[in-house]
Amino acid sequence: MASRSTAAKAILLPLSKLYGAGTWVRNKMYDWNIAKQTSFDIPVICIGNIAVGGTGKTPHTEYVVHLLRKTYRVAVLSRGYRRHTKGFVMASKHSTPRDLGDESYQMYHKFGGKIPVAVCENRVAGIQELRRLLPDLQVIVLDDAFQHRAVKPDIAIVLTEFDRPLFQDHLMPYGRLRESTAALSRADIVIATKCRRGIKPLDYSLFDKNLDLIPAQARFFSRFAYDSLRPVFPDAVSEIPYLHELTARDMLLTVSGIANPRPFVRYVKSFEPKVKVNVFPDHHEFNRADMDTIRNRFNSMNGERRYIITTEKDAVRLMGNPYFPHELKPYIFYLPIHIEFVERPDQSATSFDDTLLRMLRNITK
Repeated sequence: MASRSTAAKAILLPLSKLYGAGTWVRNKMYDWNIAKQTSFDIPVICIGNIAVGGTGKTPHTEYVVHLLRKTYRVAVLSRGYRRHTKGFVMASKHSTPRDLGDESYQMYHKFGGKIPVAVCENRVAGIQELRRLLPDLQVIVLDDAFQHRAVKPDIAIVLTEFDRPLFQDHLMPYGRLRESTAALSRADIVIATKCRRGIKPLDYSLFDKNLDLIPAQARFFSRFAYDSLRPVFPDAVSEIPYLHELTARDMLLTVSGIANPRPFVRYVKSFEPKVKVNVFPDHHEFNRADMDTIRNRFNSMNGERRYIITTEKDAVRLMGNPYFPHELKPYIFYLPIHIEFVERPDQSATSFDDTLLRMLRNITK
């Protein structure tokens, strides 16, 4: 194992240095105004990360939209990762995950179609089209656009996982970083996500120190919180189970196709029932063979009560999947997720909400 690790390092580390040189040149092109950045006449808030995958961009984007919709007319623009369409697409009641990508479809679905959600690989063109279609918009939130520097955001929010921090990582392909940690200098707010409960004040302070931010950059810590189970197929369900009411005689099968399923699986395993785990790749498109696997694993469970538990992101792909077994529809539920910000005893009382709204008011004065 050690020799293979050394060999991988010998191959990948030089490639990471070449990749880093390329991202450095690209960023400098924007910093020196050689490459064009476009600003807009309404505030643009960018939410993204530096490491690839699994930092919690979608639930944080939803949190920001929930906060802003109380005061502003807000829309979300994403590239629509893994969608089967091209160009600008506005979400509608006829849209599917294939049209928008599963994350954008999830956001549109979560807000009941009341928040405009659009996808476009060219964010400048996407914003221009949103402005044309919705001239009364007051704020646009860009999902996963921190590296899309053709747009000059008014507020940039960067996420990094608490247990997999970017300052302990390396550039791709040796590590998971899309660009060097120096890119944090472009962030107005940095959020350490997926914090475990019981983290000590000293650990927060050490994390702050390693981020090495300047005083003007706000930093916060957040964690996932799960709501009660909801049916993936409501019409097929007569009763919704509560995880805390299940016993050791019951069995659960978790099904997930997300970048980092560990917090989800850990949460489900914190309850009494025995748990079997089925993990698929991130953004997985479930096919007939996958459904056969899920059916066979479910049928092999001998619990007094049996259920399939999936993530909110996977639910939007499964609910419209033509291969999902009809006989399993009464037994599959998803865990809605939301964000909680951690109140730190060693930090001032200024909240994320107050900080973001203050920044926004300063822009719109």
